[in-house]
Amino acid sequence: MTVRVQRTFEFDAPGERVWEFISDPGKRAEAISVVERFDVSDDGRRATWHIALPIPVISQTAEVETKDIVVEPPRYVKFVGKSSVMRVTGEHTIETVDDDSCRLRNEFVVDGRLPGVERFFKKNLDRELRNLEQALRRDLELTA
Repeated sequence: MTVRVQRTFEFDAPGERVWEFISDPGKRAEAISVVERFDVSDDGRRATWHIALPIPVISQTAEVETKDIVVEPPRYVKFVGKSSVMRVTGEHTIETVDDDSCRLRNEFVVDGRLPGVERFFKKNLDRELRNLEQALRRDLELTA
């Protein structure tokens, strides 16, 4: 079973400001609650997430190697993450509403490779997207 979630957020900020956050693999990783720590490559397009899933078959953190596979500044980024426990794809599209506001469309797809992974994300992926939205709003407030 594949888990797919799509959500759209509206921001009272120019798309370029939202792009500064959403195009950064480190900022995206920080917003996800199951990511205990992460490492971003020197080129800024890859990150290793060390995730802790509360699933009985996983007794330690799993490494998810993520890579931005499509980057179209300042409006679109798509990444893929692969590990022994799951594969995740994330897409973020920024649409300008006017000079001072934009819409961010998000889509995540998770394919679990171990029992319980998809069930966990089916139950928690909405919360993780809310975490991403809240982190982005905090970032916009700090840099306003």
